[in-house]
Amino acid sequence: MNDAPDLARDQPWHRLIAARPALAWHAMDGLCLDDVPLAGIAARHATPTWVYSAATLRSRMAALQGEFAAQGLTPAIRYAIKANDHLAILSLLRAGGAGADVTSAGEFARAAAAGIDPAAMVYSGVGKRAEEIIQAIEAGIGQINVESAEELAMIAALARARDRTAPVALRINPDVAAGGHDKISTGRATDKFGIAYQDTAALYRHAATLAGLRPVGFSTHIGSQIFEIASYEAAYTRILALIDELNAAGTPVTMFDLGGGFGIPYDDGIGFPLPAYAAMVRRILAGRDLGIVIEPGRWLVAPAGILLARVTLTKATEADDFVILDAGMNDLLRPALYDAVHGIVPVGAVEASGWPRACEVVGPVCESSDRFGRYDLPPLAPGALVAVLDAGAYGAAMSSTYNGRPLAAQVLIDRGQPHVIRMRQSIEQLWRDEIIPPA
Repeated sequence: MNDAPDLARDQPWHRLIAARPALAWHAMDGLCLDDVPLAGIAARHATPTWVYSAATLRSRMAALQGEFAAQGLTPAIRYAIKANDHLAILSLLRAGGAGADVTSAGEFARAAAAGIDPAAMVYSGVGKRAEEIIQAIEAGIGQINVESAEELAMIAALARARDRTAPVALRINPDVAAGGHDKISTGRATDKFGIAYQDTAALYRHAATLAGLRPVGFSTHIGSQIFEIASYEAAYTRILALIDELNAAGTPVTMFDLGGGFGIPYDDGIGFPLPAYAAMVRRILAGRDLGIVIEPGRWLVAPAGILLARVTLTKATEADDFVILDAGMNDLLRPALYDAVHGIVPVGAVEASGWPRACEVVGPVCESSDRFGRYDLPPLAPGALVAVLDAGAYGAAMSSTYNGRPLAAQVLIDRGQPHVIRMRQSIEQLWRDEIIPPA
């Protein structure tokens, strides 16, 4: 494809696009994803619309496997489906060799519907209901990550009552702070997740005495949007000390679930140092016969998706210039929830040739928090298209119909062909399942 003549300009949107291999400019068609013009998708399917790159999903899955293979490691990959639970996404990752990390009966059923064997699933979460545990045990779940002594006792009782044995890993809270935001840090002593480090060895020994349980090892997850591997190494080193202690005392530990949380750059910065992380894992595991599990979510799917939106209108005030999109916090909640900032780029070649000016990009929802952030963008008139980048994770999965706004369509580009993988919700479908009691 031919680059647009202005690509050499050092504008923020050009740098963002240059950092993303799936995106490219075309002199006539504007911004393309996997060589498919996004303007054409908007013309056919309207906006807002989620658009995903199957090629990016495949390449990131292969890169993840390749970096570990280079270190002589073959971790079991259990994709955290909360990031994006669409059946088409799950099916692509399953075909690439991923299992699933699930947190509810709904996620379990989705993963199974996508063809993922329950034996290749990890069941996580602090609030598993009894019926969810029963479902998992009876289906032959590969691993249940246990979050407390109370949950361990419940799992044992449910398994015994059915004459089954549940494979369990104790999730350790190593009291290590990590993550890009307070609300996505999960490994501190004050977080709700996991078992206190000092209690874990004794609880594991106790689990080994309980009928109905097969303790296999430990798991941890210290947060999300992590870029420094030092936090991982600190947490893993503490847990490996427990594993060594238990193995030396004759209580076997055969598996270590390393969790996930690998960060992605939402700007044009440097990504997670995956080669260094894999090398660190090999180094600290040296001399131990441990199976390993990893639970990536965002790292796999976020760069594969964009949210395609249209400018509804612009609004100039004494305080600021506002660009109002037809996509808002009902579609992409992360900016309102976490103060997250996604890159935004123009789709049209004409707009992309303009010079930047500061503006506030906001959505249409009647909430002050419905804002994407402050950006340097070219002049955007009503009707102009923009792409909100790296929206493949925690985008559609978190979306809602707040303010009576239907769920957006979803399109997957696979080998140059766009496929609708979810139709846009109609207005009438908003109340389809509501029931008015008789007067």
